[in-house]
Order: sequence, then structure tokens, then C-alpha cells
Amino acid sequence: MKYLDEFSNPDLARNLLDQIHAAATQPWAIMEVCGGQTHSIIRHGIDQLLPDAVEMIHGPGCPVCVTPLEIIDKALAVAARPEVIFCSFGDMLRVPGSSSDLFRVKSAGGDVRVVYSPLDALNLARANPDRQVVFFGIGFETTAPANAMTVFQAQRLGVDNFSLLVSHVLVPPAIAAIMESPTCRVQGFLAAGHVCSVMGTAEYPPLVDTYGVPIVVTGFEPLDILEGIRRTVLQLEQGRHELENAYPRVVPPEGNPAAKAMLADVFEVTDRAWRGIGMIPRSGWRLADKYRHYDAEVRFDVGGIHTDESAICRSGEVLQGLIKPHECEAFGNECTPRNPLGATMVSSEGACAAYYLYRRLEHDTAGATAPPAAPAVTPEPAAASR
Repeated sequence: MKYLDEFSNPDLARNLLDQIHAAATQPWAIMEVCGGQTHSIIRHGIDQLLPDAVEMIHGPGCPVCVTPLEIIDKALAVAARPEVIFCSFGDMLRVPGSSSDLFRVKSAGGDVRVVYSPLDALNLARANPDRQVVFFGIGFETTAPANAMTVFQAQRLGVDNFSLLVSHVLVPPAIAAIMESPTCRVQGFLAAGHVCSVMGTAEYPPLVDTYGVPIVVTGFEPLDILEGIRRTVLQLEQGRHELENAYPRVVPPEGNPAAKAMLADVFEVTDRAWRGIGMIPRSGWRLADKYRHYDAEVRFDVGGIHTDESAICRSGEVLQGLIKPHECEAFGNECTPRNPLGATMVSSEGACAAYYLYRRLEHDTAGATAPPAAPAVTPEPAAASR
């Protein structure tokens, strides 16, 4: 497939790996922010092919994974109401709340539906004027424009039985929170290319300057990731900290002006809790005052729900890059994709799910499985990250 085969070429991958091996003379810890990048790194064995000096730390960039438990419980409470048609992308249905998930609500009689666009939910609202239709709007800056446009259209069309349960989070404040943590080991970042395709790159130079870390914007194919790592290692070795765009075929510096204008109209910045991490100031969006009547949290009065995380799930430490998934005692035991304790195991972009799928045998046999001798670069479309 054109534009996939080219970015999975094993000869080019080996060339980039050789350059990384030649450049790395001391230990460096690099965090890939996006869960889609994590999945690609683990699937293709990129982390095992890097020199021992270069460690990849998996960041909090899985939107399903960082949706806080209390938002899941609010979704469950709304979805269980008889007058509600609750719409969501499919990856949220098995994310565990305190005692249930959306699949169980559906099996108990709740009208829970998988949709492929928030506009599908708006169309359902127009077709069912006697029902309340709620769309579960989660994710990073990538999917926020579509959700903003849907609310804008609902107001323009006068559709009053539609609402949005909002849990949008923003990447730059999360990077700042990671760097300010006393346990931080990160020395450079691979930024999420799809986020920057919407927002541009202007928010990152202040982070580079404040924290003295290189940030390289990258994509999701093996060569994209290897090129991002190569550039980051070169900066670290040379004592530089700059913003570099290694994904110019997708990311213009200004981002998408039309999408940014829609976001500025419909949303406003707010403090937001991240699952397993906690509250990060000004790290999310909520509906602006003129659209607040489309806020499902307000409409169904579920703002007072507060919850506690599982005592044995260490997904918060995984999301902060403090441990690898297999270092959690519940990994592969009490916590599996079929019976997940945390969202990092249930999400297709979660680090725990990636390790379970591609590394579990290796860890179960205490290293009996040898690292790959060459990149596993079977072409695969980039993950539909949010």
C-alpha cells in the first residue's frame, strides 16, 4: 500500500537504527507521548532493536486510558437512564468503571450504541425527538474538532435532545506535569503528530525552553518513529533542546486554522483529571457558556459522582512512565484484556494491552524469547488515535 510500504521499508529501518546506534554514547530516556506510537513500537519490536543506552518510556497519550474513573461512572449512570440513547466509539464499551462497564449496562437493558462519528449521534437525536441522545466525547485535540462541530450543528439546527459528555484532554499541559514530577526520568519527547496536525507546533517551544528537553514531532509508522528517535538522540548527544518537526507531510506549523477556530468557539480550557495521574491544571476542555446546555454532565446532574481507583492496578504508574506494564503484579494475572482492571489493558492503544499482546510470552518465559533480529515492519495503517 502506497505511503505505508515506504514507511515500513526494512532496509531504511536498518539504516536509521545504525545511525542511532552510532550516535548514542550514553544513556538516554525518551518518552513517546502517544499510545498509537507505543503500540507501533511494541508491535514492531523497535524498543528491542535500539541500543541499550536508549530507553523508550511509554507516556499517557492513550485517550481511553486517561479518561478518569469518575467520568466512566458518570457515563454509566447516564447510559442506564430509560430515556437515553447513549452513543460511543466501540473502544469505550469495555473500559471498567467502579463496578460495571457500558457493555453490562447494555446487557441490562440500557440503549447503548456504537457509532463511528459524533454526527451519527446527532442524526439519531433528530430521528428520535422523544429520546435524549448523548455522545461520549473523549480524546485529545485530535477528535475534539469533530465533537465541537457536532455541538455547533446541534445549536444551529435547534436540536435540543442531543448532549455531549465531555472528557477532552490536552497534550502540552501533560508534558509539563510529567517534567515537574519529582520522579521524572524523561530527557526527550516524541510528540504526537496527529495532535499537531490540528493544533500546530506553537505550544511546544515554550516547553522546550522551560524544561530544557528536545521535542520531536513524529508519526506512527516504523520509519517515522525511528527518525524521531534519531533526531532526539542527536539533540541529546549534542546538548541541544529544540523543537523539530519530523512529520511535515502531515503537520504544518500552524496546524488546522478552521479546526482551531471551531474549538475556540465551542470549548473553553479547564482543569481536568487524568486517570491514574490526577488533576492537571488547564489540561482539558469543557463546553463554553453559550453551549453549556449541551453538557450531559449538567443536563443529567451527575457532576457529584466521585470514585476511587483499584488498589492493585498500577496503570497510573504506567501512564507516567514510572514502570513498564509487566512490572505490575496484576499484569496477566488478575488483569487481562478479557478482565481488565484498568483502561491501559482494555484500550487498543494502551501500553498494558500492547505488552500483553506482543510481549507476554517473552516475560512469562523470563527472556527465553530472543529479541527480533530485524524490524517487524509488516505494513499497518496508523492507529486511529485520539
